[in-house]
Amino acid sequence: MKITYVEDLDGTDRDVTPADGNWRSRRIVLAKEGVGFSFHETILYAGTESDFWYANHIESVYCVGGEGELVNRETGEVHPIRDGMCYLLDGNEKHTVRATTDLRMACVFNPPVTGREVHDENGVYPLIVEDEPTPGA
Repeated sequence: MKITYVEDLDGTDRDVTPADGNWRSRRIVLAKEGVGFSFHETILYAGTESDFWYANHIESVYCVGGEGELVNRETGEVHPIRDGMCYLLDGNEKHTVRATTDLRMACVFNPPVTGREVHDENGVYPLIVEDEPTPGA
């Protein structure tokens, strides 16, 4: 069993903010844990708009606080984001998240991310694989 308090990740290599400063993601579970998924808490800041495209990963996101909207850039559909809303990007959809207020999101990735990924110019994470996962580490 592993216990993590999200505030203990502050200022570590698991506390990630992009160059544009639109969001902050604390990587709670990563590929090196060897459990087949990664789990993050991500805060998207009020008044920001962020484009994402996880071409190499499936992501599920559950909003636990705040308001905004999700835009499917492939279909043009717009969906309100609020506490209790979940979306699954099971088709690697290109999408935009617009945060009206700070959005607090719980995110799961498969395959798991390593924590070293950086979004490229298209919002894509490269697929990076850990050499040997260490379950129970």
